[in-house]
Order: sequence, then structure tokens, then C-alpha cells
Amino acid sequence: MKKTQELLTQITQLTSNIETNYPELYSFLLEEPITIPSTQHPEINSTVLQDYLQTLKEELHHHIKTHKAK
Repeated sequence: MKKTQELLTQITQLTSNIETNYPELYSFLLEEPITIPSTQHPEINSTVLQDYLQTLKEELHHHIKTHKAK
């Protein structure tokens, strides 16, 4: 259970960072297909949370990389 709580904390912190420092990216996070469940009652577990956290990190990294060059 602690693993799940740690992941949720990391996701919350990263999302808050994106909202504060990269508002142009934050507006797109709500539109991500990964946040829209494809089943009525999706199972949320450590694997799903880890995947989502990794996706957030990759999106932020890509955003920073592509917008620094401009």
C-alpha cells in the first residue's frame, strides 16, 4: 500500500510542478487518453500509477527539450 501512496504523492507533486511552471503543458494533461478510463470501473494499482508517472515525466522532459530550442 505504501508504494501506491508514494506514487500518488509523486504524481501530485509533478502535476503541481507542471501546473505552476509549465501552464501551457498542464492544459494538455487533462486531454491525455491515459487519464480517460476505457472501462466502467478501472483497476488502479501500482503498475498503472507507475506508468502514468512515467508518462508525465516523459511529457515534461519532451516539453522542456522542444521548447528550450525555440
